[in-house]
Amino acid sequence: MTPQPAILLPPLAVGQVLTLRLTAAQQAKPLLRVFAALAMDESLVVGFGWHFVQAVSGNVPGLRGFPAMTLPESAGGAAVPATQADVWVYVRAAEAGAALDRVLALMRSLPGGLTIVEDVATFTYRGGRDLSGYEDGTENPQGVAGAAAAIIADGPLAGGSFVAVQRWVHDQSALASAPATAPVKRTAQESFGPPAFMLRRSMPYGGAREQGLYFVAYGADLDRFERMMRRMAGQDDGVVDALFRFSRPATGGYYWCPALTDGKLDLAPMVGAGGVEAMPDVAV
Repeated sequence: MTPQPAILLPPLAVGQVLTLRLTAAQQAKPLLRVFAALAMDESLVVGFGWHFVQAVSGNVPGLRGFPAMTLPESAGGAAVPATQADVWVYVRAAEAGAALDRVLALMRSLPGGLTIVEDVATFTYRGGRDLSGYEDGTENPQGVAGAAAAIIADGPLAGGSFVAVQRWVHDQSALASAPATAPVKRTAQESFGPPAFMLRRSMPYGGAREQGLYFVAYGADLDRFERMMRRMAGQDDGVVDALFRFSRPATGGYYWCPALTDGKLDLAPMVGAGGVEAMPDVAV
C-alpha cells in the first residue's frame, strides 16, 4: 500500500477544494463504489469524514469529528468552529482550467447523494506566501521525515493519512500591523511533547470581497493538530495566538485519506477484506 501521491507533493500553481456532505446515510454505499473505482494520480486527494465511515459501518481508529473551541473572553469572543462534513476532495494543478476539469469529471462520476458545502479555489502567491506575507509550511519536515509525519506507518491504516482542514478569513484592515512571524513562535512543531510534526499544504484563496488561507495539514494522527490548535486558542495557558488579531477560522474538519493499492483507494477499513461488493447493505 502506498500513500495518495499528492499528499507528499508540494502545491502547484492552483488548487480546488470541495467539501461534501451526505444527503442520506443509505447513499454512502453506492458512492463508495465510485470512489473505489476512482483512478488516483498526483492531481487528487480524497478524504472521508467520520460520519461517512459510520454510514458504511466501517472502522477507522483515530478518526473523529473536528472539535469546536472557544477562545478566552480577552480574545473578544472569537471561536474555532467545527463544520465537519463527509467527503473532502483536493485537486492540485498547474492552471485553473485543469483543476476545474478534474473537479467536474469527479462530480459527473458520482451517482448523487452528496451536496457541495464548500467549493474553494486556491492559488500560490508571491512564491508560496500567505496573503498576510507569512510563509506557511516553512517548518515542514523534509523527505523521509515529512513522510513519517504525514503517513500512518503501520496497522490497518498503514499508508493512509489524516488531514485537518480550515478556511481562515483575513481582516485586511488589520494585516498592516500584524506580526507575521507570531504563528511560528506559538506553534513550533518541535516545542510540543511529543512533537507535533505535520506536513502543511496550505494555500491562499479569495477575491475582492473576501480573502484568506485554506489551511491543510496532513498527519499520522489527529492529536498533533489538536495540540497545536489548543495552544493557538489559548486553552493551555490563556495566551491566544497573534494570528487571531487579523484572521479567524470559518470552517474546521477532520478526514481520513486512505492508502492506495494498485492505484485505487484501499477502502478495507470501511468495507472489510472482501471489498465493496461484500459490504453489507445496512447503513447506520
